[in-house]
Amino acid sequence: MVVCRMTLMVCKKKRSNIGIEKKTKWWKLKKEECCEEFRQKLRQALGGQVVLPDDWETTAEVIRETGRKVLGVSSGRRKEDKETWWWNEEVQDSIQRKRLAKKKWDMDRTEENRQEYKELQRRVKREVSKAKQKAYDELYTRLDTREGEKDLCRLARQSYGDGKDVQQFLMDIFN
Repeated sequence: MVVCRMTLMVCKKKRSNIGIEKKTKWWKLKKEECCEEFRQKLRQALGGQVVLPDDWETTAEVIRETGRKVLGVSSGRRKEDKETWWWNEEVQDSIQRKRLAKKKWDMDRTEENRQEYKELQRRVKREVSKAKQKAYDELYTRLDTREGEKDLCRLARQSYGDGKDVQQFLMDIFN
């Protein structure tokens, strides 16, 4: 029989970026200042020509490249669909503070940073719970009214006919 004492170091395994598709943030063109900047950069990239070149592939590549430079690209990671229709500014601020505290704790693993992160984690849980409860209370009071009855009938029709998600309906009510 052999007896030994071992110490193992456990390291987090990072995911590889293979298969992650980064997308151009074309939705930023809804903002007037981004749209104007994009137009200017595109004109410069096309050499100030009013008439586009005949080769569509070249023109399309110039447009895509200008879009990437001006508008930026996404990280490529897909965001999970979270139930966030009830979020308010206070919840978002506290979650942001918690994320920063987590990063601080990851960088400098001191007990003080850990305690700060744990406290913010508890506070966020409380705030999320309160915000969620408040949103549901508002929803229930709204559903008790005449308008709410119409919304409820609309919800039933949508979920039956279109197969739409209930969460999408709730987001529509609050927005």
